[in-house]
Amino acid sequence: MSAPTTKSMDEIVALCRRRGFIWQSSEIYNGINGFWDYGPLGARLKRNLKEAWWNDIVERPPDGPDGKPVSIVPVDCTIIMNPKVWEASGHVAGFNDPMVDDMETQQRFRADHLIGVWVFPMNAPAADEVPTDVDFAQTQASAPEMTIVAANPSEAVQLLANKWPKILKGLSPLGSEEYLAHNYTAINFVPPDEGMNASSYQRCVLKRVGADRIAQSPQDVPSPFTGEKGKLTKPRMFNLMYDVFNGPIRNEDNRTYLRPETAQGIFTQFWNVVDTSRVKVPFGIAQMGKAFRNEVTPRNFTFRSREFEQMEIEFFIRPDEADPWYRYWRDSRFAWWQSIGLAGDNLMLREHEKGELAHYAKAGEGVCDVEYRFPFTAPGFGELEGIAHRTDYDLRQHAEHSGYGDKLRYFDQERNQRYFPHVIEPSAGADRGTLAVICEAYTPDEARPSKVYLKFTPRLAPIKAAIFPLVKKDGMPQVAENLYRNIRSKFACQLDVKQSIGKRYARMDEAGTPYCFTIDGQTLEDQTVTVRDRDTQDQKRIAIDKVETFLLEHIG
Repeated sequence: MSAPTTKSMDEIVALCRRRGFIWQSSEIYNGINGFWDYGPLGARLKRNLKEAWWNDIVERPPDGPDGKPVSIVPVDCTIIMNPKVWEASGHVAGFNDPMVDDMETQQRFRADHLIGVWVFPMNAPAADEVPTDVDFAQTQASAPEMTIVAANPSEAVQLLANKWPKILKGLSPLGSEEYLAHNYTAINFVPPDEGMNASSYQRCVLKRVGADRIAQSPQDVPSPFTGEKGKLTKPRMFNLMYDVFNGPIRNEDNRTYLRPETAQGIFTQFWNVVDTSRVKVPFGIAQMGKAFRNEVTPRNFTFRSREFEQMEIEFFIRPDEADPWYRYWRDSRFAWWQSIGLAGDNLMLREHEKGELAHYAKAGEGVCDVEYRFPFTAPGFGELEGIAHRTDYDLRQHAEHSGYGDKLRYFDQERNQRYFPHVIEPSAGADRGTLAVICEAYTPDEARPSKVYLKFTPRLAPIKAAIFPLVKKDGMPQVAENLYRNIRSKFACQLDVKQSIGKRYARMDEAGTPYCFTIDGQTLEDQTVTVRDRDTQDQKRIAIDKVETFLLEHIG
């Protein structure tokens, strides 16, 4: 895998704000942390992403591993559900994170995300032999100048980059935050930086400090924010679900929650779908919708937000057919992200390690993530979509807690038996997907007036075409408006008559518009227009009555 291309996240955020892709929610009131609004271009881009998912995965999925058409039906479930749903699913009891506060800075982090970085001497064991029970306090006491801590894996990587830049040569293949958060990794120095004694230190180890260590002796663990000891609280459990009250009286009897995922609506309506639709296993149920998690530290623009949108499928299968269907969804979902413009080295597919598995997931080949290398995760990656073999956990839980029990088993007519189907779940984030598409499309180009353009695949581009009269006279605006009226019935396009043609091109470059059509003096003579390609900036003339055909061929 090649080294990542450096892009500035600050510049990407600035463009998103300047051109109306994404704004902070409630901005005129100083905003609200963890919530974001989509402007005119962002709303179109996100909608195009969701429609591509709906068309390609729900309405017209690729044939299954058996060569037969895949059957998927949609549902649209409520955000607020009976609170017993979340008790059955395990969210009430288990959807908790151990949080630690720095009493001096008032900053907060997840105890299980605290990463220790240790540098070992030359005689340390090889990378694959480093013990998993590395003792934080002992190692720090023996080499304090070679030990740092961070509030999360991304910060650990950044601290390493700042303190020992050449370590990044060894960090490149590590993978994502999720990997670092659940594992330890040994990295060789290649070579040691100046100022480090090459005869004394050779190997670096990243490992979780662990919530237990902080709980037992918070006074011995340095703060990841200041490096000082004795400033951390013991971990406290924090439930990520938002409480709401159903009805006029705010008491425990009326307490429920905003859904933290869309999946449970699918599981609770599984039996109704089977009852009312002509579906049989294997088949899927799809849903797009909002979910809410009260993240303690929302960060990295829209990547980790408190309100977000999911695109999920629960695909129900016979238990003995899980492996081929898991591989089918793993491979087809990775291919889909590539098809919408994330086809380069910034996209990867990563199987989960044993320590990362959720309570419902099957061990072994059964859980993986499609990940993208965002500017704020580089050289690591961040999750776009998870594909998981959830077994029959959810259906069994709801059958038991609802009181229906075995009555809710699926009846397989072909086998003449009842069972709870297993589930393969491809669960994607629409907001993270939109952000990844923006980051990938962001292309600096000093030769352009705009200094940057957004290289969206035409299918996702918010504006497919722009129509420009060269000047506001000689009948050019009227010809441009007629062309605009003809094109807008099939394509999202924009008519722009203001400022110089160069400034109009620059605006469309920053909007990611693939093609611009200019009406000029020659148009009035021979009924041709100039078409400019966003990526190459090449221009050519085509007949004005061929513009629609041109767009159909190049955009679809």
